[in-house]
Amino acid sequence: MVTHKDLDIWKMGLNLVEKVYRLTDKFPKEEQFGLTSQMRRAVVSIPSNIAEGAARNSKREFLQYLYIGLGSLSEVETQLIIADRLGYSNNNGDISEDIEHLRRKLLNFIKHIKGKT
Repeated sequence: MVTHKDLDIWKMGLNLVEKVYRLTDKFPKEEQFGLTSQMRRAVVSIPSNIAEGAARNSKREFLQYLYIGLGSLSEVETQLIIADRLGYSNNNGDISEDIEHLRRKLLNFIKHIKGKT
């Protein structure tokens, strides 16, 4: 039986969670309830929505959750740019590349699922 745990996009989402948590550990303490919290919630939302969507009864519902995950991915990307502009991080090229790669994979998976409906 195939589950969300078998999906590359879910695994990539988990890897991104780890990277963002490590990055935000270095943010100033005054950002603990601001940008740090927002970035962590948004990045956790990505694999969480993939998992929840995969457990739904219909492809339509699955697609809805994939789109929510895609929205959360864009949210993390924006927050990463904000962190860079505020000087909280530097050289986030690795995370930015991961975001772009996951975005492409998610969009392709959405196209795949749509093709099946």
